[in-house]
Order: sequence, then structure tokens, then C-alpha cells
Amino acid sequence: QVQLVESGGGLVQAGGSLRLSCAASGDYFSTSIMGWYRQAPAKRRELIASITSEGVTNHADSVKGRFTISRDDVKNTVDLQMDNLKPEDTAVYYCSQNIWGSIYWGQGTQVTVSS
Repeated sequence: QVQLVESGGGLVQAGGSLRLSCAASGDYFSTSIMGWYRQAPAKRRELIASITSEGVTNHADSVKGRFTISRDDVKNTVDLQMDNLKPEDTAVYYCSQNIWGSIYWGQGTQVTVSS
């Protein structure tokens, strides 16, 4: 059974930083593509960063150069370092695990950026 638990969200001023962490339990972590999504009010959930089992990363244009995804296959965690935060980054952030095409989600963590 896959369980993903996010932490690290909160309230921060524009220009500040936060680091989100996701702890995964269950099988297949080291072979899974891990990702971070976010969903702002009245908007679709969007993929903002992903990392393959080989460590290849991809970041959405909206966060490129400001956010960095990383993983630790010993601790079974995936982190999202968020720098130079903007008010438009305000959203609920979700960790995801892709196991053979099936995507599993965490419960989400709120990030609020004040101007």
C-alpha cells in the first residue's frame, strides 16, 4: 500500500523560500517517477516538477530556475526546494508517485505567498 505524506508548507512573504518534503511508504519508491503538483483555487492541478528513478528532473516553465526537485532513495523522500516565491505560487502542493502508470497522491500541503 502506497502512502505519501507531505510536510513543509506554510505562509511566506514574496521572495522567500520554503522546502517541501514528501515521505513515501510502500514498495517501488526507488523505481518510481516522483513528482510535485499544485492546485490553486478554481484551477486545474498542474505538474510542476518530476524526477525519474535515474535522477533526471523536469520543471515546469512557471517554476524553472526557482524550484528544485530532489529525491533520496535511502530515506524514501522527495523534496521540493522553492526559492524566490511569488504570490501566484499560492496553492495546495501534492506529492505524487507513478507506479507503472498508476499515480498515487498525498493529502497535500498548503503554501501561501503574501505580497
